[in-house]
Amino acid sequence: MGALAVAGCGGRPTTHHKPGTSHQEATGGNGRLLATKDSTGHRLREVPADGAPVVRFEARPDSEGGWNVHLLVERFRFTPESTGGAALPGRGHARLLVDGREAARAYGPWVHVPARTGARTLTARLLADDHTVWAVAGRPVEATLPLGADAPSATTPGTGAPRTTPAAPPGGRTLTIAISGNSVQPPPSRVELKKGERLTLQVTSDRADTLHVHGYDRETELPPGRQATLTLTADRTGLFEVETHESGLVLTQLVVR
Repeated sequence: MGALAVAGCGGRPTTHHKPGTSHQEATGGNGRLLATKDSTGHRLREVPADGAPVVRFEARPDSEGGWNVHLLVERFRFTPESTGGAALPGRGHARLLVDGREAARAYGPWVHVPARTGARTLTARLLADDHTVWAVAGRPVEATLPLGADAPSATTPGTGAPRTTPAAPPGGRTLTIAISGNSVQPPPSRVELKKGERLTLQVTSDRADTLHVHGYDRETELPPGRQATLTLTADRTGLFEVETHESGLVLTQLVVR
């Protein structure tokens, strides 16, 4: 059977788009396609940090092996019915990577990821319908969770514009926060920790700044568009603010008991 060329929207061959979707929606405002590729060989599709999709997820060990993953997304919806079509803003599917290698695809919020011997990290990455990878500042929109000897039952968001979530690494907790202008997501709140609990802060900012934890005198640089990580042990009791130096934003408060 020969190939069928379809012309439309002006008579030129084009990537198909869903019924009810305009040609402008299908081909315009869909991000800038970069020559850069991700670790699996897919090209990146750059979108502004403001309004970019967000992914975070929970990964729990399955009794028969591997992990059951629950994906939580913002400004994004899964569109299995249009996979292979045009890249439309805020739509597509996710790929799950173990140690940077693709292990599963998700066309909805739940997916099972098979076990791999010696696995160290699990990543959820958002792709458009045309299989390009949504990206901000040249980095894929993704979330990465460390895997230990005991698989974590936690939530970890990632690059793009994440939010606070429950614990991640075994014996600890991960808070993932996104800064866009003067907006902090999720909105600042109090996080209760037990004395001696391990805390990992994962912060993404749309501009250069410095992340600082008052009372612990711990800080790290925040490069624009890239996730910065700061890990500490909550060995002092009291109320402590996590803030940025340059913009003076309060990101969260830590209550250690």
